[in-house]
Amino acid sequence: MIEIEKYIRDVQDFPKRGVVFKDITPLLSNAEATSYCLEQLTGFCENMAINKVVGIETRGFFFATLMAQKLNAGFIPIRKPGKLPFDTLKQPYTLEYGMDTLEIHEDAISKGDRVLLHDDVLATGGTARAACNLIEKLGGEIVQCNFLIEIEFLKGAQKLNNYEVRSLLTY
Repeated sequence: MIEIEKYIRDVQDFPKRGVVFKDITPLLSNAEATSYCLEQLTGFCENMAINKVVGIETRGFFFATLMAQKLNAGFIPIRKPGKLPFDTLKQPYTLEYGMDTLEIHEDAISKGDRVLLHDDVLATGGTARAACNLIEKLGGEIVQCNFLIEIEFLKGAQKLNNYEVRSLLTY
């Protein structure tokens, strides 16, 4: 077992004063720690018949693409506005330090697709909730929302109470 906490760096006052950012780049730079996290994250959803893995821009892409490959599923990116080249569906949301919008390609998910949603951190839950809304508007069935890290005191999981939520680390 690897103590992945030692690969998570706290960055004070980023992206704004008063926020402690959980930086996963030290973890990503260590092949053994990354491999361990991938095994744990995919272990959360084994035997769930997932055919699409949705990753949220950008840090969610790192493990979402790896999980999609390991689960023999397609990878779908959810991005910030103006980053996807085809017709998109948009969803505005509130996050702990402002407002933003997410987009997904209109043809990314088909009715009945079984979807695993992944992001690096679950904080207030606004981003993940917006992503779930997009997936469901396209007809996807969310089988699990999983995260590398959950910041528990921000109560983001409460915004996802209709879904199974799994996190590798909880702070």
